[in-house]
Amino acid sequence: MMSNPLKLPRDFYARSVLIVARQCIGKIIVHRTTEGETAGRIVETEAYRGPRDLAAHSARGLTKRTAAMFGPPGHAYVYLLYGTCWAMNLVVANAGEPHAVLIRAIEPIRGIDLMAARRRKPVTSRDLTNGPGKLTEALAITGADYARDLCDDVLFLAQNDDRRAVKIGRSARINVDYAGVWAGRLWRFYERGNRYVSVTPRY
Repeated sequence: MMSNPLKLPRDFYARSVLIVARQCIGKIIVHRTTEGETAGRIVETEAYRGPRDLAAHSARGLTKRTAAMFGPPGHAYVYLLYGTCWAMNLVVANAGEPHAVLIRAIEPIRGIDLMAARRRKPVTSRDLTNGPGKLTEALAITGADYARDLCDDVLFLAQNDDRRAVKIGRSARINVDYAGVWAGRLWRFYERGNRYVSVTPRY
């Protein structure tokens, strides 16, 4: 497969989870499959900084499920969400630091007809990719992508070449009330005014 000169290098991921989560807004996520290439502009993320962060899966320590989070940066941590759909995370920081960035929503930009067919939705539907499980179905990301190297040419992030200005908002993360004081951390980042953001921001 042809490489992408705008693909983000491993150094992008090897930084603080809060920096990466914020700087992912506006970047492009690309997945190449035998069906074709699909891509979307990231418009919403959440940072998880385990093991101290009780909202992070890695708060439970190193397990078979969380092993990828403890590995080197620039790999995918994919898990089953609510037992029904997949969620895609970027492993960041340094090896041994189980930090990850959840991609919560994207704006479709390439392969939109294929995304719509996978989601069984109209191409213009906001519901196409406005949630973590929706975007993985649209991009055909599954458990087979667990620990996939994001610096390869199958599943990766790329720089957005349109360079449009992005206004970024912050809020508490979604559905992590069980995490006590950690639930109030403003570790969710989103593009203000983008129709594909999953939940209407409260800030």
